[in-house]
Amino acid sequence: MSPVSPSPISISVVIPAFNEERRLPDTLAELAAYLGQQGWDWEIRVVDDGSTDGTTRVVEEMARAEDRIVLQREPHRGKGGAVKAGLTAAKSTLRFICDADLSMPVRELRRFLPPHVGACDVAIGSRQAAGARRIGEPFLRHFIGLVFNLATRWLVLGGFEDTQCGFKMFTAGAVDAVFPFVTLEGWAFDVEALCIAREQGLRVIEVPIEWHHRAESRVSVMRDSVRMFKDLLRIRARKRSRTLTPGAGSFRRS
Repeated sequence: MSPVSPSPISISVVIPAFNEERRLPDTLAELAAYLGQQGWDWEIRVVDDGSTDGTTRVVEEMARAEDRIVLQREPHRGKGGAVKAGLTAAKSTLRFICDADLSMPVRELRRFLPPHVGACDVAIGSRQAAGARRIGEPFLRHFIGLVFNLATRWLVLGGFEDTQCGFKMFTAGAVDAVFPFVTLEGWAFDVEALCIAREQGLRVIEVPIEWHHRAESRVSVMRDSVRMFKDLLRIRARKRSRTLTPGAGSFRRS
């Protein structure tokens, strides 16, 4: 598998979106302005997760002004399902997952690219690694996040400070190696994807970032935390079975 290459930069920014008509205009405008200044080959791929508001209209309007903004319509599955659909449809060498609220300042994107990172297949944003900054996060959300990270390390995936940050970079080869085997369609898909990446022997690094809490976050601390803990148990069971096939929830060693 090819590691991240120092040049040229070809990047797809994949944004999972469910009922994001209010936040997407600013996010898309900021991303497009930044990417347009870099001299890269780029696209912004908004994966509409079956929205019931004006999300598709907003994206279509902005795509008419900038043809490198792409709308990808999908049925409602959840964040994990939207991310998987977007990453596998993208064509760029590097494929970056970006939350619709752009809680990471766009300038931080360079931290995921050479020469800022060495040879790797996956680079994951971290709000916990040395040098990271978390700004404005309520105590309860931060505490629940720490508990979930501890549970993740204990049950299924040690060695990472923060698996749930919504900003991650995959090479095209890493997408092909990992996402055919990802089955979780909710918030814990990140953990399943990273488990598969590790089992496949991929090089995964953490990138400390600046992260800002957004008041309109789609994460419900209590409801989604319960679902995510249940998903951790599913991932643990699948890791132990080693009997599943692509699309059914497991993987083969490469």
